[in-house]
Amino acid sequence: MAICLGLGAMAALGQAPWGLWPLTVAGLALVHGIWRQAPGWRAAGVIGLAAGAGHFLVALHWITEPFMVDAARHGWMAPFALLGMAAGMGLFWGAGLALARGLGGGAAAFIAGLGIAEMARGWFLTGFPWAQAGHALIDTPVLHWASYLGAPGLLTLMLAAAVALWHMVAGRRWPGAVALAGLAALWPLGAALTPEAGAEAGAPMVRLVQPNAPQHEKWDPERARRFFERQRAFSAAGAVPDLVVWPETAVPVWLNDADETLALVAEAARGAPVVLGIQRHEGRRIFNSLAVIGPGGEVRAVYDKHHLVPFGEFMPFGDFLGSLGIHGLAASAGQGYSAGPGAQVIALDGLGAALPLICYESVFARDLRAAPGRADMIVLITNDAWFGRVSGPYQHLAQARLRSAEFGLPMIRVANTGVSAMIDATGRVTRAIPLGEAGWRDVPLPPALPATVYARLGDAPMLLAYGLLLVLALWRRRRADSD
Repeated sequence: MAICLGLGAMAALGQAPWGLWPLTVAGLALVHGIWRQAPGWRAAGVIGLAAGAGHFLVALHWITEPFMVDAARHGWMAPFALLGMAAGMGLFWGAGLALARGLGGGAAAFIAGLGIAEMARGWFLTGFPWAQAGHALIDTPVLHWASYLGAPGLLTLMLAAAVALWHMVAGRRWPGAVALAGLAALWPLGAALTPEAGAEAGAPMVRLVQPNAPQHEKWDPERARRFFERQRAFSAAGAVPDLVVWPETAVPVWLNDADETLALVAEAARGAPVVLGIQRHEGRRIFNSLAVIGPGGEVRAVYDKHHLVPFGEFMPFGDFLGSLGIHGLAASAGQGYSAGPGAQVIALDGLGAALPLICYESVFARDLRAAPGRADMIVLITNDAWFGRVSGPYQHLAQARLRSAEFGLPMIRVANTGVSAMIDATGRVTRAIPLGEAGWRDVPLPPALPATVYARLGDAPMLLAYGLLLVLALWRRRRADSD
């Protein structure tokens, strides 16, 4: 268990910001080799649990950062949150490898078992598909293949490379070497097939506004006004762009009472529409919203975040608890957020149709596929100040790049403390404002590409592939038993 814990931790170093993807391949290869020696499905499950816990201890160590915003009150919970998260996520790896061993073991079962486990992790209790092993390939030319098979495709390529490496080192050199060489060929092929998606001459100019408001200062009344004025000053600088974008919860007043404040925003933008994050309420319900502000300060469109963070933005079963008179974090009591009606597409004059996302929603490809139509771009506003400055913001940015590559859409990503960036339709960052820096950038909007295979089919091909691999593993086991 200690060895598997260490190997899982090593594999996590392929995640952003470290990007040491060869260690991910090597770590998973050794986990595969140990797993093959498991005498039964229970032992295989323990191996998966240990490796998964080690992986998520390192990859998700940023989960302690939100508790340190008010360390005096919440800091004591940080280690329990990290250990609980690592163990909980590790259970999925354990279940996947136990299933794979129970169906007979082998390379096919290993890949399918972990693949299904990671897909299930993206759905269970609203899902948390963060830090998949395949994410280590986002900053490589292999990212191109996500336009066909999405994040599960990258995960499968990573697992296949690990299995091939183990076979090559463990004795089956020629089959392993041939398989590894075939997978390695996807690297230059991905680079060659990645289309040109840079902005064209005359493309709309988008201003990214990053105020860099630390989370512990963000809602202090005096400092909140200072951050608001900073954003106004950034919006009023330089030439007038075609669109101005502020981050999540950028305006420290309710949308319901914001007429004068929004007029000030519009004045600074000098006729350009502004996309910004703001809170609004309906009775006792509170919504984390994105609003499009016209030149006169009028609200042209509103999108309410619909995929909320459990325990962070709402309390599970909050409405039920509210009906019993327990209103601590219940969404209906106005202390947590209520979910919006779902994904939507909004019009941005002169730019086209935009698919709005708020923070956590960019982690879920299914939230993009749920949109009622294909957009011309993705607009993501976020407040990554909660994630600290070591790894969380960079991992969130990497997943934003993955979404653009999966769907062939450019993304305007604006974060409170960074990293704000323009991402083209292949997942390449064309320009960015670094983490922890206040400032603004005018960046041309890249064009959208035709709808990708993944945008049309989603995860269905990979689910089918995993099912076939498990059937193959079971067939081989029964054939071996009959012999």
